Amino acid sequence: MRPPIPILTYHQVDVAPASGTPFRGLTVTPGAFARQMAMLAMLGWRGLSMTALEPYLRGEKRGRVVGITLDDGYVNNLTYALPVLRRHGFCATCYMVSGQLGGTNAWDAPSGIPVKPLMNREQLRAWVAGGQEIGAHTRHHVDLRAVDAATARDEIAGCRAELQALADAPVRHFCYPYGHFGPEHVALVQEAGYATATTTQRSRVLPSDSLLQLPRAPVVGTTSLPVLWLKVATAYEDRRR
Repeated sequence: MRPPIPILTYHQVDVAPASGTPFRGLTVTPGAFARQMAMLAMLGWRGLSMTALEPYLRGEKRGRVVGITLDDGYVNNLTYALPVLRRHGFCATCYMVSGQLGGTNAWDAPSGIPVKPLMNREQLRAWVAGGQEIGAHTRHHVDLRAVDAATARDEIAGCRAELQALADAPVRHFCYPYGHFGPEHVALVQEAGYATATTTQRSRVLPSDSLLQLPRAPVVGTTSLPVLWLKVATAYEDRRR
């Protein structure tokens, strides 16, 4: 039986927001991100995109690997995360909101989270040209449980079609916005042809986990290096499932 496999979740890699900013923890500073990737590399972990991670998830390969994912597609991922990933020979999957390319995380505004620019088509292509991967995060970052079946199908399948056309690269991986989904949405993800889908459930990926309902380990602004090690190397996250 294969060992548990950690998949890390990031959002923004940017200068820390002001104290008191809602959901401030979703931003990891560039310095912290650089130290985290350096620690993983020093300890012999290989940071992989979801496509590179697939054979490990299927039990076809074994190794000291960790999936690296970034949600939403912020420009600051390109600015700050890409050079660090390339420095260590790591690859990551950035889940893009196809209908908001070149826009902002407008869906966060009602929560008081500051809006930040998202990658446009040229920046998306620069991310891919830098050896990284894109995944799908719906067309408009919708709560799939709050829309009808036809809209959910369009958000899931339409995102993949739009991103593949824009990036001229395959899009094989999906991420459920807000971590909200039901069995009907898992079926739609499978119907759309995705190989994997990630959630916000906390845990490393265990052998019993479905490839279309993969748990992840969140990395936030206050995640220290010792805690990051606990997340990838121990049952620390598994106990939070």
